Amino acid sequence: MKALAIDTSNLVMGLAVVDGDTVIGDYTTNLKKNHSIRVMPAIHDLLKEMNMKPNQLDRIVVAKGPGSYTGVRIGVTIAKTLAWTLHKELVGVSSLEVLAQNGKYFPGFVCPLFDARRTQWYTGLYGKKEDGTFGVVKEDALVLRETWLEQLKALQQPVLFLGNDLPLHQEAIAEALGSQAVFGALADHNPRPTELAALGMMREPEDVHHFVPSYLQLAEAEANWLKAQNK
Repeated sequence: MKALAIDTSNLVMGLAVVDGDTVIGDYTTNLKKNHSIRVMPAIHDLLKEMNMKPNQLDRIVVAKGPGSYTGVRIGVTIAKTLAWTLHKELVGVSSLEVLAQNGKYFPGFVCPLFDARRTQWYTGLYGKKEDGTFGVVKEDALVLRETWLEQLKALQQPVLFLGNDLPLHQEAIAEALGSQAVFGALADHNPRPTELAALGMMREPEDVHHFVPSYLQLAEAEANWLKAQNK
């Protein structure tokens, strides 16, 4: 099975093409540039480099959020459009779960995080489950930093923190958790599209029409509109 993975949910833009257990193409940037302008040409160039036509793909895998509202929408819209027009399978994967894979061999818990402003995080907790596989321990959520750190401290186990937004919060994490906190190395903070592809290859396809992003909260404009309507 050949799959194209697309991640534009945050500043990192990642693409990968896999064929079964083989990675045949991988493209990642971490630039403050418009994903809506860059991602389709990047997909075109990546497939062209491999002498592959879009209709040769079997599955489209997309990072469905949380993250940047605009970034998530771009990736999901492109993935749904490709899946619908090419009659291909569509699979969505949590953007936090993709990032957490960078710590899947860590002997403790893994906490991927994206800054959500006002000392809030999009985050979840990952680690070894009872069956020995690496996966979700606590579901992705929008949380207050202080509340989440109190919960992590109560675990009394090492926690690996991952994410490009980590510098915004590293001091507070270190103060709250002390030696319990472990911070990822330079190469650990970018989500890898090959990990997204690998996760997507293991999931059941979803209905294209009913597939929706995972924002975990309303956009500010939507929240303000509902407030104005007294809802």
